[in-house]
Amino acid sequence: MHTKPQPFDPKSVLELITSIETDLQRLRGMLQPPAQKFDPADPRNKTTDGKLTIEGVECCYRMFDEGKSRYSVSQAMKISFAAATHRLNSWRKAGGKKRQRVLLG
Repeated sequence: MHTKPQPFDPKSVLELITSIETDLQRLRGMLQPPAQKFDPADPRNKTTDGKLTIEGVECCYRMFDEGKSRYSVSQAMKISFAAATHRLNSWRKAGGKKRQRVLLG
């Protein structure tokens, strides 16, 4: 006796794919090193004369990577709006989100 094949249900297959992708993302998160946090208020972001250090510039760039506005960056870094605008232009010239990141220590 032959059984009739079940009809193909794309919805259940798509749900299974979503479930597998979710599990893979969770596994990837467990295996990847944690993303380094950056702190706009870190005193190492500025020199004694108030200029941004390499770490400070990278902190600005990472906030721009996250989509923060110039105003948000200027407030968080305690720099002028003009300085934040300058950093935004430098970030764009460096490649924006595709630029090579500086390792923060």
